[in-house]
Amino acid sequence: MLTRLSRAQVYLLLLLCLAVALVASSAIGAFAFSPARMLRFVEEGLGLAPAQAADTLDRNVFLTLRLPRVVLCGFTGAALGVSGTLMQGLFRNPIVEPGLAGTSAGAALGAALLFVFGHSALSYTAPLGTAALPLVAFLGAFAATMLVYRLSTLFGRTDVLTLLLAGIAVNAVCNAGTGLLSFLARDPQARNITFWNLGTFTTANWHGSLLVGVVFLFCYALISRHGKVLNALMLGEDDAAFLGIDPERVVFRLLLVNTLMVAVATSMVGVIAFVGLVVPHVLRLLKSSDYTFLIPAAALFGATLMELVDVVARLIIRPAELPIGIITAIVGAPIFLWILLSQRRVRT
Repeated sequence: MLTRLSRAQVYLLLLLCLAVALVASSAIGAFAFSPARMLRFVEEGLGLAPAQAADTLDRNVFLTLRLPRVVLCGFTGAALGVSGTLMQGLFRNPIVEPGLAGTSAGAALGAALLFVFGHSALSYTAPLGTAALPLVAFLGAFAATMLVYRLSTLFGRTDVLTLLLAGIAVNAVCNAGTGLLSFLARDPQARNITFWNLGTFTTANWHGSLLVGVVFLFCYALISRHGKVLNALMLGEDDAAFLGIDPERVVFRLLLVNTLMVAVATSMVGVIAFVGLVVPHVLRLLKSSDYTFLIPAAALFGATLMELVDVVARLIIRPAELPIGIITAIVGAPIFLWILLSQRRVRT
């Protein structure tokens, strides 16, 4: 248990776990690398050491395939962990995560539209180039999330049953739209949508990794300032307003930032469910429900968890890879049911 440790000690422990996970994720795969070789490849890539011709293939695999994948994996895990924590605070319920609130399904529908119809049907996205996919994914994610939020807070408070039903309905509509687009798509497009909906890091490159990283750091800087505000919102909107907080304005702003963070990550790696549910819940059990602690801890723990899941995905059916979304669903779904049943016991 981490309850006896100070916050600084917990953060240090999470940083050490993340460092170990990053090294393991960088070393393990179809090509295995020792820490010494990885360090030498980085030095050669930065021009700090002369490149050795005998290691050209291994160096290229590590620098152009493995390393950007590790970076993208870490930022994606951190984004999903922080997103789940934030959404649970905004909805005041520990069972909320981007998948349940329609964020991921909305992003998937927006991306599928671009995959199938391209810039010909969405002419306004043509000048954006590679930025079109994150933009369309963001618009779909934001529309779905706001619809679920409005439906679940019709009477001034978040109703869990209404939230679940609204999330199921919006997810069903978005998934139906994505399925229809898969049916209409040609074979390469349909395969892209199918693999994208399962979540994968196999298409990672430096451009996508840096994009997700920059957007995450920007959004995290905004979200981390609202830890005390989220603590106040957990008391209820009336009590938060009494403390000088405008709940509706804060919720809208944070949902906008959260949706941007999730949509950009989802547009690069596909739909990865349940990470945002598991990460904050485990941290609450181990340490604290204080959002000033949960937000940075969720970033570290989310990145660590995603790196470890990615290692499992590479090894479980080696030499092929299992989609990330399958593993997170297998692990996360039972945890979600356990949380749901625990809440029901408390209420009864």
